[in-house]
Amino acid sequence: DFREYVPGDDVRNISWPLTARTGKPYIKKYDEERESSLILAVDISGSTEFGTNAYFKGEVMAHIAALLGFSASKNHDPVGLLLFTDQVEHFVPPKKGRGQIHRILRDLYYHEPKSRGTNITDAIEYLQGVLKKRSHIFIMSDFFDDGYETPLKLMGRKHDVVAVVVRDPAESDLPKIGLVEFQDPETGEVYTVDSSSPIFRRDYMKMMNAEKEKRDQLLRRAQIDRIDVGTDSDFTDPLIAFFRRRNR
Repeated sequence: DFREYVPGDDVRNISWPLTARTGKPYIKKYDEERESSLILAVDISGSTEFGTNAYFKGEVMAHIAALLGFSASKNHDPVGLLLFTDQVEHFVPPKKGRGQIHRILRDLYYHEPKSRGTNITDAIEYLQGVLKKRSHIFIMSDFFDDGYETPLKLMGRKHDVVAVVVRDPAESDLPKIGLVEFQDPETGEVYTVDSSSPIFRRDYMKMMNAEKEKRDQLLRRAQIDRIDVGTDSDFTDPLIAFFRRRNR
């Protein structure tokens, strides 16, 4: 828009064509661009296909992504999607509209992963390359990976980044169900273990606690916001609590 020039205005904003037509100096007015894209970065690696409750971890991530996407669309914000394993599997650039949300939902629930490993760093670096404007990025994963601390921290300096950490209670408290076969979801290796054995339970707990501590330390050092979600509870409650804290 334009308005008449008043002393003290920045002369660099004078519209010379309009000034010439009207004989009075006019300056250009700018409204702040408040629109911001939402990027849903969702881990679809093999480890997300684990769950001992109503939903697998990957299903919880998909439901959270869908909820966030609908909320952003209702606010008329562009929404984009990144699906990753140990490679970038699929990217939908941010865009507005109901059709965009329907496409994202289809891809969320029906995309078949090409790989089963996890590489969070590759996903972060890909987003850093394609996103030119500051965006809100929600990364949904169990974060069972290494080496992503520095890339995540760097991305947090340019964008608003939130880690949504999805966990299953069996990852910290394995039920006693006797002999059982476990398959590593990312390598496919199969193990037969006695889940009631005190020695196995001790070693399992030690391993899982070490993984959890490593993950928590990496995320703390990355200095980004975090939401913890369990497969054994309503995933909307942690989201509501997070946004309430932000709006204080």
